[in-house]
Amino acid sequence: MNAAIGAVAELLLQAERDRKPVAPVRELLGEDDVDAAYEVQRRIIADKVAGGARVVGRKIGLTSKAVQRQLGVDRPDFGVLLDDMVFGDRAEVPLDRFCQPRVEGEVAFVLGADLPGSATVVDVLRATDFVLPAIEIVDSRVADWNIRITDTVADNASSGALVLGTRPVKLSEVDLAGLGMVLEHGGEPISTGVGAACLGSPAVAVAWLAQEVARRGEPLRAGEVVLAGAWGPMVPVTAPGSYVARFEDIGEVRVGFTAGPDGGKRA
Repeated sequence: MNAAIGAVAELLLQAERDRKPVAPVRELLGEDDVDAAYEVQRRIIADKVAGGARVVGRKIGLTSKAVQRQLGVDRPDFGVLLDDMVFGDRAEVPLDRFCQPRVEGEVAFVLGADLPGSATVVDVLRATDFVLPAIEIVDSRVADWNIRITDTVADNASSGALVLGTRPVKLSEVDLAGLGMVLEHGGEPISTGVGAACLGSPAVAVAWLAQEVARRGEPLRAGEVVLAGAWGPMVPVTAPGSYVARFEDIGEVRVGFTAGPDGGKRA
């Protein structure tokens, strides 16, 4: 299995470098060997960190039943956020940075304290400094998004990039589970959802993440950004254009996709 793990890590890294998706990697890892898939993810992140990238947080994927149905999976997963993935509000992001991008509206938690492996929702509420509106740009290095759980876990939970708003909101000021979100393109709504789509509440999703990453020896730390999962279905991005996610009581965040070379305004 070690040989397969190394081979899959290199396959996905090369796919990202070439912007050419590859066949599903579950054929090499197995349909259900999630531990092997997370080891692939760990090696990919280690390779990028060795190349100068910096870990800035984590993301939770597959929290929404709508997204699970889209992808044919039945459980959440997580990935790692690196500094070169982060863009600021109204960033212009080149499409050629990605293989097959999609967008979804989420809320980002910014932690003010560490979270232990025994973290509860109360611990999450206490540890969170503030939340920000966010758009996650998900991407898959697996051709045609033909993924199951081991494919997406190995592929860093299908991470691409994230765009963060600039208006911090204290959790004491909002009830995330009850808030609505609309993702718009060209002034038209293309995806809608509520905070409760994230495992009942985004705070519940973050508590789940804290337990999972601590169990794997990498607990959540103060200062990390956590994308807590999609509030509605993800939407393919196939051409240049602008997208805006509007959240009740939290604000909005906007991203533009361009046909130009890789670049963009960093956060």
